[in-house]
Amino acid sequence: MFRFGVDYYPEHWPEERWALDARLMQEAGFNTVRLAEFAWSRLEPAPGRFDFDWLDRAIAILQERGLQVVLGTPTASPPPWVMAMHPDAHRVLPSGLRVAYGNRRNYCPTHAGYRERGRIITQAMAEHYAHHPAVIGWQIDNEFGDRCYCEHCRAAFHVWLQHKYQSLDALNEAWGTVFWSQVYTEWSQIPVPLETAAPFGDGSHNPGLALDYYRFLSDQYVAFQREQVAILRRRCPGHFITHNMMGAGYDRLNYFDLAADLDFVSWDNYRRMQWTFRPEVIPSEAALSHAAMRGLKHKNFWVMEQQAGAGGWQIVSVAPRPGELRLWAYQSIAHGADAIIFFRWRTARFGTEQYWHGLLEHDGRAGRRYAEIKQMGAEIARVGAEIAGSEVRANIAILLDYDSRFAFQIQANNPAFQYTNHLHDIYQAFHRRNLAVDVVSGRDDFSRYKLLIAPALYVLTEETARRIEAFVQNGGVLMTTPRTGVKDATNTVVNMPPPGLLAGVCGVEVEEYDSLPEGVSQPLAFVQSDFHNGPPPHARIWCDVLRPSSAQPVALYTQDYYAGKPAITENRYGAGRAVYVGTFGDGQLYAALVDWLLDLANLRSEISTPPGVEWSTRWRGDRPIHFVLNHTRERQPVNLKGRMRNLLNGEALESGVLELPPYQAAILTAEPVDDPMEDKVSGEKLAGAYGR
Repeated sequence: MFRFGVDYYPEHWPEERWALDARLMQEAGFNTVRLAEFAWSRLEPAPGRFDFDWLDRAIAILQERGLQVVLGTPTASPPPWVMAMHPDAHRVLPSGLRVAYGNRRNYCPTHAGYRERGRIITQAMAEHYAHHPAVIGWQIDNEFGDRCYCEHCRAAFHVWLQHKYQSLDALNEAWGTVFWSQVYTEWSQIPVPLETAAPFGDGSHNPGLALDYYRFLSDQYVAFQREQVAILRRRCPGHFITHNMMGAGYDRLNYFDLAADLDFVSWDNYRRMQWTFRPEVIPSEAALSHAAMRGLKHKNFWVMEQQAGAGGWQIVSVAPRPGELRLWAYQSIAHGADAIIFFRWRTARFGTEQYWHGLLEHDGRAGRRYAEIKQMGAEIARVGAEIAGSEVRANIAILLDYDSRFAFQIQANNPAFQYTNHLHDIYQAFHRRNLAVDVVSGRDDFSRYKLLIAPALYVLTEETARRIEAFVQNGGVLMTTPRTGVKDATNTVVNMPPPGLLAGVCGVEVEEYDSLPEGVSQPLAFVQSDFHNGPPPHARIWCDVLRPSSAQPVALYTQDYYAGKPAITENRYGAGRAVYVGTFGDGQLYAALVDWLLDLANLRSEISTPPGVEWSTRWRGDRPIHFVLNHTRERQPVNLKGRMRNLLNGEALESGVLELPPYQAAILTAEPVDDPMEDKVSGEKLAGAYGR
């Protein structure tokens, strides 16, 4: 069953309004509603005094309209009495200042008293709703993630370190504390990386200490979630459990670890917000987040908060254009979503999120946005069963490494470098060619892929290096980029030239490097004149000056003292190839490389679309389901390679051109033909476009 629904806050509205809301939800085609993730003060108005009557009535009204319910454990936003009971549970910032009450997610995830209150409310909700026929699952908390630097965290950090290192001698050796005479002789001496201890910011701390602290805090959220998961597993065995994450851009938690205890991953997809105040939406940003969330468990996911209107707290974002809400929802489905839950039902009249717009206006009117999603609801009623459970398949993977991501937060290496942006620049080159890409961890099985991208693998463990080496040895194609293999697991620079443990696979060593100032770049010269057509891509941010051992130069620097030295190399290793790209460059660089990489991996992209039009495919067995998405303001022609049917409207499309209006979507399947051999060939061509 495909889940289609909305996030609803009945506690914000008069009870006499609830029945009308439920009717409008049913008319919109919704079958699922999320409730209660911010309702702790209504559910437990005083310690140990629980009130579920109001929520029972709300659920009953929704149930009468055929709607099922996902409940949120409400620990993201505690009532005042909880924090008055535990005033030291307020999170402490890197500056050392303790946050005041008045926002959400301001608690310390380590605080024993707060976690106890979280277990109590979770237990009470689980016992009350374990056998409710309308309740199908749970969302733990809401958007986990801010770091805390309080004394409770410091004490727990000491315990975490003792478990990891066993002895202070081992810790001092791992962190290199002999530097600046920081050798610790008691566990209690070890600080947390406050900004106040570092005149140049958090990065002035010992890098080993800082990386371990980031790992520790990520583990604290995993443990906090695990406590609630354990209660729900015990009390509600028939219900699913998920958590709403924040996509590829959120970099404070190791999402691979957080996802491990969940039945499936959910995430919150917003394209226009006050924090991204710009006229145009970049489609590949959402696509990368979908791929990252899908990769956490290698399975389909939910979008628990799909944008329903202009986002904003103090500032109102650019309003979604007509068609964009539906388009973004179909893009989510195209990349693996088995549920779309819109946030929120009605725009709040009070509180911080008064301008985070819902499907209904402040006064409860059902206007343009509601009508757009109601249209989608009718479409989902026709095609949802066809889509649900179908899967995205990829032969290309990008390795997302949280240790490297955290380490770059400690030492950026260059002020213009941002790890997430680097991942996106590379991903975008594949996305523009309509190629499916998985996002994987260093613990994954790479053998299922033909092409592996390992961007800036700064912290490289021996285990991950062995996996990558075996992948290339057995015929895979690897591309890696600067600052790979620089550090070991302790965030210590390895005693060998970069790319360290991958130097043999890549057939190259970094002779030296140049960190470029803002605005400085240089064009690259490709060794083969026919390798790249058009203006040459530029080296920016960073230049590794390469010394090949067995690799062959692909591109050379053209300026500065290392002009004529290799910037990009290719090495044959076993049955595979390893490409080392020695500069971060920009999106143009990866666009220049992608076709060559596909050739090396014996992959191809046969589906070509105009700029801004996305073609993505899900598979049900051997049957492809194609999503065509026009993210532009103009009508776009899309070439078809066979007879198709648009599942959204039933229209039969002959070979030729599909004219797709602005911000519109089509879902296509191949039409049967008279000649079974012709059908087989056509299917193979379409499959080949996605690397099958």
